[in-house]
Amino acid sequence: MNNTTTKIAEYLLQIKAIKLQPSNPFTWASGWRSPIYCDNRKTLSYPEVRTYIRDSFAELIRTLYPETEVIAGVATGAIAHGALVAQKLGLPFIYVRSGAKEHGLGNQIEGYFEPGQNVVVVEDLISTGGSSLGAVRALREAGTDVSGMVAIFTYEFSKAEEAFASENCRLNTLSNYSALVETAVETGYISKTDVDTLKEWRKDPSVWGKQQEK
Repeated sequence: MNNTTTKIAEYLLQIKAIKLQPSNPFTWASGWRSPIYCDNRKTLSYPEVRTYIRDSFAELIRTLYPETEVIAGVATGAIAHGALVAQKLGLPFIYVRSGAKEHGLGNQIEGYFEPGQNVVVVEDLISTGGSSLGAVRALREAGTDVSGMVAIFTYEFSKAEEAFASENCRLNTLSNYSALVETAVETGYISKTDVDTLKEWRKDPSVWGKQQEK
């Protein structure tokens, strides 16, 4: 793990953006049941954390996507982070809704951009990748050239990796599930029982919740 990967994991644990409830699992938008929930919106409430995330994103984009002309945030979790990154880089900012508005101008993409511009998408969290890639498709259908997506955290599901590959969209994240679990163990944030539960869930999250209900 590099320094950024570890530091982000430490921050998420310190501010309790990570919640563990093995006995009362969370239900994700995908329908999956999970003993862990990552709420990256909490990072915005901590100046030190959000600044570190902003600067890390900016460095990542400068290094891997130097041709970037516009930063796009995925609504709603990544709007603030995307705007912060765009400000740091001195670039235009737009954001993408999950669907077109049902009133007003009916926009799905808010802000000014031009077809053909090179866009990097900022996301707060990658689970199955479905909603994140929905934003990528909307931007491409609008005529932009999406270079890739950067996110704070990924659960490292193979389903997400396959989805990004099929959409031909590059994904880079600041931290990940493996780093989080390793850091949580080293800091005593989770117990041995928690580790076993998280490892079991990680094997097949789509099945794990059903097993708990039996």
